[in-house]
Amino acid sequence: MSTDIAPHTDPAVTEPAVTDTAAIAPAVTGPVATGSVTTDPAATDPSVTGSGAVPLSRRSRLARLAGRAPARPAPAAAAHNVSAATAALLALVAIGAALHEPVLIPPLAASAALVHCAPALPLAQPRSVVVGHLLGAAAGYAVGLAGHGSAWAAALAAGVTLALTTLARTPHSPACATAVVIVLQDPAPGRFVPLLFGSTVLLVLTAYAASRVRRAAPRYPAYWW
Repeated sequence: MSTDIAPHTDPAVTEPAVTDTAAIAPAVTGPVATGSVTTDPAATDPSVTGSGAVPLSRRSRLARLAGRAPARPAPAAAAHNVSAATAALLALVAIGAALHEPVLIPPLAASAALVHCAPALPLAQPRSVVVGHLLGAAAGYAVGLAGHGSAWAAALAAGVTLALTTLARTPHSPACATAVVIVLQDPAPGRFVPLLFGSTVLLVLTAYAASRVRRAAPRYPAYWW
């Protein structure tokens, strides 16, 4: 005689407990607290921006870009620098009118802006202003002999000037423009070079005098040579 004994199964053991996560887990609608740090989904997930909110990564990039510009100078300092630079350029125009020569050239206007508005930079020091323009003139005349007014030669002269001013420790970017002007316009060196030298000296002296007129102005130059 065989007796079939049906195995006893307990529904509580065999069937997994069904839990309603929606009823147990609280709804997360705001910042999630993890330990002592509160994480805001709108700050960490760019897709969760709410009503026009800017993601944190984008806000940090915008802050870095906005903070790279130099501080705006005080109105008195700005007026002093601009008026001094303009007076120096007008003096060059007056000298040119008296000599019937175009003394004021674009590179000298750039040099005036440097020495009056950025007097502490190495590019604005007398050594760089005077020697830099002379090196630019030398490169312009040397390259111009082969280029004969070519724009290719003017670009080469600017590169040679940059190399020379770097090696001579006289960095001055407007000197590269002087080389370009010489190649393209081919002025007579006997008249152009002395006027260029005198103009650079005048710019240095006017910047020196202007830095002593206003008491709060930074002293120019930082070094002479």
